[in-house]
Amino acid sequence: MIRFEGVSVVYDGADAPVLRGVDLAVPEGELCLLVGASGVGKSTLLGAVSGLVPHFTGGTLYGRVTVAGRDTRTHRPRELADVVGTVGQDPRAHFVTDTVEDELAYGMESLGLAPATMRRRVEETLDLLGLAALRDRPIATLSGGQQQRVAIGSVLTTHPKVLVLDEPTSALDPGAAEEVLAVLQRLVHDLGTTVLMAEHRLERVVQYADRVVLVPGPGEPPVAGTPAEIMAVSPVRPPVVDLGRLAGWSPLPLSVRDARRAAGPLRERLGEFEERGPGRSPGPGTGRAGEGPDAPAAATAPAYVTRLTLRHGPVTALRDLTLTLRPGETTALMGRNGAGKSTLLRTLVGMHRPTAGEVRVGGVTPHTTAPARLLRHVGLVPQDPRDLLYADTVAAECEAADHDADAAPGTCRALVRELLPDVGDSTHPRDLSEGQRLALALAVVLTARPPLVLLDEPTRGLDYAAKARLVEILRGLAADGHAIVLATHDVELAAELAHRVLVIAGGELVADGPTAEVVVSSPAFAPQVAKVLAPLPWLTVPQVRAALEGTS
Repeated sequence: MIRFEGVSVVYDGADAPVLRGVDLAVPEGELCLLVGASGVGKSTLLGAVSGLVPHFTGGTLYGRVTVAGRDTRTHRPRELADVVGTVGQDPRAHFVTDTVEDELAYGMESLGLAPATMRRRVEETLDLLGLAALRDRPIATLSGGQQQRVAIGSVLTTHPKVLVLDEPTSALDPGAAEEVLAVLQRLVHDLGTTVLMAEHRLERVVQYADRVVLVPGPGEPPVAGTPAEIMAVSPVRPPVVDLGRLAGWSPLPLSVRDARRAAGPLRERLGEFEERGPGRSPGPGTGRAGEGPDAPAAATAPAYVTRLTLRHGPVTALRDLTLTLRPGETTALMGRNGAGKSTLLRTLVGMHRPTAGEVRVGGVTPHTTAPARLLRHVGLVPQDPRDLLYADTVAAECEAADHDADAAPGTCRALVRELLPDVGDSTHPRDLSEGQRLALALAVVLTARPPLVLLDEPTRGLDYAAKARLVEILRGLAADGHAIVLATHDVELAAELAHRVLVIAGGELVADGPTAEVVVSSPAFAPQVAKVLAPLPWLTVPQVRAALEGTS
């Protein structure tokens, strides 16, 4: 169905090809997973299948890429639209209409399908992706994860033979991700659809793949094989595979179920030292659910919220929410797409006026405080860091951040140098990888040294190595006394970093406690290691490694 023959791609001005000598065939009716670190050329490979490379990206494509017998060099994307459906990393770039139902129908209208067929497929897709309740909603009012599902649905309605997906579950909560992957499996198994997918959240998808293609590095030819074969040699791998490598299991497990079957001896060994386990230490996140400003620490807290209610027209986004954020504490804010996580973060930076209740950040009321003053109390890194970056160069971004924060010249650049040592002053932010843009946006926010740092889906688009670097940066900030709040669907990040987890459902706070207690009690939010080793308290592979090394 998809064939690469001696394919290389060189972008204008680049010193070397981003892809070199790619020979690859993906048969009909397979789910093929593309893995590799950020910046190795995965998105370029996907774009070559849809025709976006080189027709829209520029550069030169050498060799031949065919999809269902059509050469993508001689067929522009619109001439492949009936065969290939594509969803990129940024769903907002995908939309051409204003409402959910119109967006689902647009692709079919472009192909000239009959109205009765269009109506039936729209209804099927609404049900498949859990979007029926959102059918009349303006797309601009949806959460990032809801927009992701709409983007995927708009492609599914055209019934393409090939689906090309770039990070399709990155903005989805665990339940929604499982629903999307179940739909993809049904398309592959029942309809013979070919799916080519790049994804950094391997813990979600690797067990569903028929084959995995590893891109080792920029310009290096990909290596294809079964998931077990590639995971045995891949530098990027999910926690369950990492645990299997640590324990010496053969064959390596790809799913929690496989790992649990092999984990009996490891559980017995760790069980002897359970009293030393990470879950036995209550840590800093031991507050009562909904702890409010009457707590002793509230007077010096970076922020507190009292009985906060926020309505957008008929929609109640937050309902009677009370909490206190503490210095030096990292809090993971979790819940399904549309639960109100991003709304809470935006309220803390003054973007929303509460309908009822009180919000105080650093002693001021956010929505009535001038931005220049507020940024000294709180900073937000949004879901898409590009929303915060508007200059033409890294140097100009840093100068603007110094000016806005009234900081000494060079303050932001020193932070960037620490986070991105290899990025030059003249680099345009659009030329940075997702992880590099996130680091630049974080440096811009930290220039004002706000006591409260908020990050909305900070690991979206990050590989495991980039995520590990982010974890170390945020740990350093917490050690310096910053309060950090992460709105995230990344359960592995929460297990690795957070002292405390808040769960929001329907705008209400339904759980608040130490990470080990909250995530282990929830099948949806439990990390892979916790599921494998339950009922033992270990949450991550580094914790298990430290325990084994300390007892060997």
